[in-house]
Amino acid sequence: MNLNLLTVILGDAAPPAGQSNSPGLLMIGYVVILIAMFYFAAIRPQSKRAKEQAAMLKMIKQNDRVTTTAGIVGIVVTVREDTLVIRSEDTKLEILKSAVAGVVPAKASSES
Repeated sequence: MNLNLLTVILGDAAPPAGQSNSPGLLMIGYVVILIAMFYFAAIRPQSKRAKEQAAMLKMIKQNDRVTTTAGIVGIVVTVREDTLVIRSEDTKLEILKSAVAGVVPAKASSES
């Protein structure tokens, strides 16, 4: 019985100065910090790369040199809505725009 009385007295006592009464508030703070770290480490860079990729795909035009995700290097012959026709050596290939990994713009002067 004395133990229960002591527990009730200590449980109702005010916390010392500078300490919060609820440990849940501290846990919420840790969760917020963890979510912020995850956002800046994973989500934000991925969305930035996706925006750069979309901008690159919009800028593709005829005679640009492209590299596909499969490693094929070719020159753009025709640009369509979702696909490109590229020429690689003596072969013409129709590929999806989403398969383009990189673009080198066409040079202003003709090559010799």
